[in-house]
Amino acid sequence: MKCRLLLSQTVRFDLCSTMTTLSQTKELFRRAEAVCFDVDSTVIREEGIDELAKFCGVGDAVTEMTRKAMGGSMTFKMALTERLSIIRCSREQVNKLITDHPPQLTPGIRELVDSLHQRNVKVFLISGGFRCIVEHVAAQLNIPQHHVYANRLKFYFNGEYAGFDESQPTAESGGKGKVISILKEQYGFKTVVMIGDGATDLEACPPASAFIGFGGNVVRQQVKERCSWYVTGFGELIEELEKI
Repeated sequence: MKCRLLLSQTVRFDLCSTMTTLSQTKELFRRAEAVCFDVDSTVIREEGIDELAKFCGVGDAVTEMTRKAMGGSMTFKMALTERLSIIRCSREQVNKLITDHPPQLTPGIRELVDSLHQRNVKVFLISGGFRCIVEHVAAQLNIPQHHVYANRLKFYFNGEYAGFDESQPTAESGGKGKVISILKEQYGFKTVVMIGDGATDLEACPPASAFIGFGGNVVRQQVKERCSWYVTGFGELIEELEKI
């Protein structure tokens, strides 16, 4: 099963990388109706689930599993399930993490989102992380809460960990692409660009019109090699918008 899944991911990567050249990707970005951002290691500097794991005292075990998941060597849902079974965070721990160690925005992201908003481009956050954290990030960037797609943690009445909502599209491999398909159908978007650092972001193209790889926080070699436009800072994207 894993081999078939990995083959499917590889085919999807190749489709994305061959569909648009560098100049075509830049053109699609300049005229995009919607731009979708990954959150962990893209919009924010850290991996939210790794930070939660450190906070709960199980950082090393979870960080290695995150690396495998982002590299595409295991299905996302499998990695998410296994990581959360190790962390088993309580509602109180999650709230305290956000209060004591709020997510750190990547330099330039606020300016880029502002620039997109000024051009009436819709901005969405699509994350394999947790909605309670991503909503905090969205608020800092003036992104509406209904433009956030992320996983939902579940807790018992006493606040103990009870699993996660497996029905969310972002809980599955290929989930970010499913979200983009939903957005295209719901809003009638013709041109949607996905920006992110990991394998789950790259595989969202198609249905995304184009993909831009981001390496400002961490470089995933597989992603860097397979996308036509790879940037290490959001300033490059702001400069491209200014050409309009």
